Amino acid sequence: MRRYFVPLALLLAFPAMAQAPSISVANAWARATTASQTVGGVFLTITDTGGPDRLLSASSPIADMLELHETVADGDVMKMRPVTALPLAAGQTVELKPGSYHLMAMGLKQPLSPGATFPVTLTFEKAPPVTVIATVGKAGASSPAMGTAMSPGMDHGAMHKMP
Repeated sequence: MRRYFVPLALLLAFPAMAQAPSISVANAWARATTASQTVGGVFLTITDTGGPDRLLSASSPIADMLELHETVADGDVMKMRPVTALPLAAGQTVELKPGSYHLMAMGLKQPLSPGATFPVTLTFEKAPPVTVIATVGKAGASSPAMGTAMSPGMDHGAMHKMP
């Protein structure tokens, strides 16, 4: 009986090991802000190399809170609204980027200056928390290396008007 126990235990454990949560995060960046801005956008790429998971929350010392948002079209105006969780499919990559899902830093404690860096900690449903360093890019940038201004019609103030 004993000689069957170890191989049986390994067979039973293998599916769980194959689906163990494994998350990697890359390309974390934020747009520069002015002294009067109290909100800012944080963007990054999440790859789920394990089983299905969900991004539940994020935090950073640069702001009172980081909230997961998505950008949606409301007629001719793009608006942002909070999202409670972001599903992550096994083997897939999700890019948090301007005009899509992103992290909204609310209650900024100081302006985000180009070239500055700060930590962002992501909390997942299954995987352990992941902390990455975000680099601040140019104001209005559409990617970390580009200085392209935000799309016309983007209503950053709408997030405060949404229920």
